[in-house]
Amino acid sequence: MTVGVLSATLAVLAVAGADRWVRQAADGHIHNLESVPAAPVALVLGAQVDAGGRPSAFLEARLEIARRLYQAGKVKAILVSGDHADWNYDEPGAMMVWLATHGVPTNRVVLDHAGFDTYDSCVRAHRIFGVNRAIVVTQDFHLPRAVALCREVGIETNGVGDESVRVYRPQWLRGEVREHGAALKAALDVVSGRDPVFLGRRETGVDAAVSS
Repeated sequence: MTVGVLSATLAVLAVAGADRWVRQAADGHIHNLESVPAAPVALVLGAQVDAGGRPSAFLEARLEIARRLYQAGKVKAILVSGDHADWNYDEPGAMMVWLATHGVPTNRVVLDHAGFDTYDSCVRAHRIFGVNRAIVVTQDFHLPRAVALCREVGIETNGVGDESVRVYRPQWLRGEVREHGAALKAALDVVSGRDPVFLGRRETGVDAAVSS
């Protein structure tokens, strides 16, 4: 067996193993809106924000699930976690505006400006915002990895996924394919126990939102 073939074989096995870990870790913890157990917090993972600060269709679908969870009394607070590394690009801010204009009180929404990837969002939710139990919200293809990561870093997590944007077939398929490599990265992040890109001090926004 050549070095190239051996490397390719090992890579395939590594990805397959990571995929299996994600599935097993998330098994039994993925629900729909009606069946998901209540939790203090919904963690909404960021996605693309379009020009003018409008959430993309994928992000808007996630926010609609979070809104419905709040309206149904399934959660008391919503933690929106996304990318705000560039001053001119603000995923959490756009998420806050959308939720506020769709009936969620602003004192129930908390912003995490350093959720640069799923692992960072989960770790920061637990270590910075003190979240121990949550419902994570994202698209169906991403949900098992999000649930697995949040559970691995110490959050008792269930998840609700969106499939309404499956109509955007090319983007959805890209997301499904990307998940295989992302699962491997997630496994490596958990094994390494790396710190997020940015940690910072303990924040009490979620505590206040839950108790308000």
